[in-house]
Amino acid sequence: MSEENQYSFENETYRRTYWHTCSHVLAQAVKRLYPEVKLAIGPSIAEGFYYDMDSPFPFTPEVMEKIEAEMRKICKEKLKLERFELPREEAVKFMEEKGEPYKVELINDLPEDAVISFYKQGEFTDLCAGPHLDSTGRIKGNAIKLTACNAAYWRGDSNRQTLQRIYGIAFPKKEELDAYLQRIEEAKKRDHRKLGRELGLFMLTDEGPGFPFFLPKGMVLKNTLIDYWRQVHKKYGYVEISTPIILNRKLWERSGHWDHYKQNMYTTVIDEEDYAIKPMNCPGGMMVYASEPHSYRDLPMRVGELGLVHRHELSGALHGLFRVRCFTQDDAHIFMTPEQLKDEIKNVVKLFDEVYSVFGLPYKIELSTMPEDHIGTVEEWEHNQDILKEAITEMGKDFEVNEGDGAFYGPKLDFHLADSLGRTWQCGTVQLDSQLPERFELEYVGEDGQKHRPIMLHRVVLGSIERFIGVITEHFAGAFPTWLSPVQVKILTITDRADEYAKQVAAKLDAQGFRVELDLRNEKIGKKIREAQLEKDPFMLVLGDKEAEAGQVAVRHRADGDLGVMSLDDFTAKLRELVDSKSTK
Repeated sequence: MSEENQYSFENETYRRTYWHTCSHVLAQAVKRLYPEVKLAIGPSIAEGFYYDMDSPFPFTPEVMEKIEAEMRKICKEKLKLERFELPREEAVKFMEEKGEPYKVELINDLPEDAVISFYKQGEFTDLCAGPHLDSTGRIKGNAIKLTACNAAYWRGDSNRQTLQRIYGIAFPKKEELDAYLQRIEEAKKRDHRKLGRELGLFMLTDEGPGFPFFLPKGMVLKNTLIDYWRQVHKKYGYVEISTPIILNRKLWERSGHWDHYKQNMYTTVIDEEDYAIKPMNCPGGMMVYASEPHSYRDLPMRVGELGLVHRHELSGALHGLFRVRCFTQDDAHIFMTPEQLKDEIKNVVKLFDEVYSVFGLPYKIELSTMPEDHIGTVEEWEHNQDILKEAITEMGKDFEVNEGDGAFYGPKLDFHLADSLGRTWQCGTVQLDSQLPERFELEYVGEDGQKHRPIMLHRVVLGSIERFIGVITEHFAGAFPTWLSPVQVKILTITDRADEYAKQVAAKLDAQGFRVELDLRNEKIGKKIREAQLEKDPFMLVLGDKEAEAGQVAVRHRADGDLGVMSLDDFTAKLRELVDSKSTK
């Protein structure tokens, strides 16, 4: 790597190092201003950095401004960062003398042979493995912003001390910070939780944390999405099944989930026997395949399921529709011969290409390899990883390797979608599994008349219907394409004399399968149009005496405004084209 690239913010290693150093500048600023604050940990994260602190007072916005100003001073001081090591006893004593109990605990929990290193900058020293920039002067002081302060448990344990976590972001240029903050403001406007309330899509309640309620318009959106899912899967040769939500412990032991996933499962007792609410659809799919004999002529067998699954998530991790405890997984399991495997992987990716292009969502592919907690031999894993690589490469697609992040039963390809703000979301996945067919003793009769074990792919395209709705709500800022919009046409009357004509127009559109709402209220037309705009309905038909007499409609579009007067047939034809083509325009 060239020196220029090495110190480029595009280089993830350098970017992480930059943000990690910023976290130390943050801690130094706090200790200068408020020496009584105790420090916990301060890493870089995917987007910026944070530092957890034990403070006797809250970090209010006013306090955060003072800290930010002090951070800028520290950057101007161009303090050199120096690394040094201490033996364990000296390290503990050093942190005790500084009055940092959390650092003492961290040192005591390190392995006996661990190198205990520190970084010093001016009067401030912190326990840290590094790496760091060589000087605080490398950081652009006016391109630092402290973005939030939230509560956080020490070491993620709800029984331990509650700390305050200060988040920050920094860039080498002020212009980059400004652009980032502008994106954050735009993201706030697009927050699916906010839009979900405003557009009447879904609600979240204290009575069911992580268990979303879908409202009438949200159900229209959800069912339209599911209808499309069924349409495209039929085209690609899938059949659909439904398996029970609750199955007994023996099944989950057989699948390996009881040993490898139990902490995320909800369990119950029925007739004095342990049962689990399914966190995944896979074991049920195995049972469906095993319910009857199969020949090589039956394969590949592509089986889809829109299965309702439940997973226990910590309350602090819950986030709108993005992280829930109950969701619909658009699963599929494909059973095949080893010779069919590569073609089936390609077939899945072609399906992904078709679906994601409909929503205007480009993607990147990540290959996740064998984790420490896995079943199956290393040789099997390496063989399966090579098959995934070859299939993707032959399709002319690039991928990055995510070491050690495969499922416990096999390697996978994860598809990270980029939305209109450039944020990425992991939705689709293709998981190659030769373990569950073995555990469930799945078989097919080959051309040689002998019994063989099928290979299996697990795959989801949307991932979770609920989460995908959250993603596209933010991607489209709630202004869904016409084919997806819960209300496609809002009919607004200027006078009550046009009411009867409006009802006739609505009936004709409804008869052709379009989703229509009438607004016959005795309100000024300007107010009706403004409210329809806020509801983000794609089309408005404004009807008054002239339109009723001529049998025409005055058409408005939520983005393009007035489209003029036309016949209902002409408007219907344009609407049909938008819906049938699934246009994002």
